Amino acid sequence: MRLLPLSMVKPGMRLGKKIYNSDGLTLLGERVELTQALITRLGEHGVDYVYIDDPRTRDLIVHDVLTEETRLQAITEIRTSFRKMMEDQVKRKMVGQMQVGKAFRGMMSMILDDLSQHKDAMIMLTNISLMDEYLFQHSLNVCIYATMLGMAHGYDREELMTLGLGALLHDVGKTQIPLDLLRKKEKLSESEYERIKHHTVFGFQFLKDEPNIPLLAAHCAFQHHERLDGSGYPRGLKGSEIHEYARWIGLVDSYDAMTTHRVYRSAMLPHQAMEILFAGSGTLYEPLQIALFRDKIAIYPIGVTVTLNTGETGVVVDLNANVPQRPVVRLLLDAEGQELKDTPEIDLSKMLSVMITGVNHKPI
Repeated sequence: MRLLPLSMVKPGMRLGKKIYNSDGLTLLGERVELTQALITRLGEHGVDYVYIDDPRTRDLIVHDVLTEETRLQAITEIRTSFRKMMEDQVKRKMVGQMQVGKAFRGMMSMILDDLSQHKDAMIMLTNISLMDEYLFQHSLNVCIYATMLGMAHGYDREELMTLGLGALLHDVGKTQIPLDLLRKKEKLSESEYERIKHHTVFGFQFLKDEPNIPLLAAHCAFQHHERLDGSGYPRGLKGSEIHEYARWIGLVDSYDAMTTHRVYRSAMLPHQAMEILFAGSGTLYEPLQIALFRDKIAIYPIGVTVTLNTGETGVVVDLNANVPQRPVVRLLLDAEGQELKDTPEIDLSKMLSVMITGVNHKPI
């Protein structure tokens, strides 16, 4: 399979990987032939990239870090609980009486069990979903990123449980912000921006007294927009005043926001988002955390089309854990743009003079 931007997808191509609806259920299965109407519809629902079946890369298998059962249960629980919290104050109290914390703790245990099977894997989320409900999928993505980084950092299971719950619920305060404001495409007014920033306070207030939710997880919701240099919110905390877990979550929250379709802009590719994060190393984000994230993230995901400084074009078919920025590439086009019949593979970690100069620049 190959990972293509929707702008390069043509009618007649077939899907190489499932696409899920906003309920976490399969919307389009593997090998479904795409029509122009389907391509247009996917674009309208915020899908920027899809995996396409290609005989030249059909042997590529992109594994999911969560089982389908865990992913579906997680999305269902997040949607159900968050939607209840979006209702009025009386019903929000009822959610608390229904022990949201207990449900989320059980869900987090399932996530930990799944991720522990992939703890040495490069971080590369591969599920493609309609983004009608950005908040729900974003919460799960941030949880996966933060937990996998926590495993790489060496936290024990109880520490990972707290970090994961903090990540899963870091944006819960947005359930108290009007949807039309969260979905606004135009530039926010100063008062609108202040209202959205208040989601950190709402989140802390809701979680701090919630049974089965560690108080530290509540502080993650409170602090995930704080930054090392004090430029964050809501309290302008600096450096060690921000808990380590909240710093992890703030980092991956920014990354996932950049690499996911938003109402006001398209998704970035991983290497583009990492460049922006690195620009904030030491001022916005903890340098050691950024370094670990760089070493664990699949900057060039399996299946992505890359152009090399040799002029050749190919597809990433494997990752090098020690040097993620230098993957294994299967060449499909030569420097003149002619299709190669034998599709040789080159390991960029062993060919240091060859570099990736572009991503998804040429249709192949």
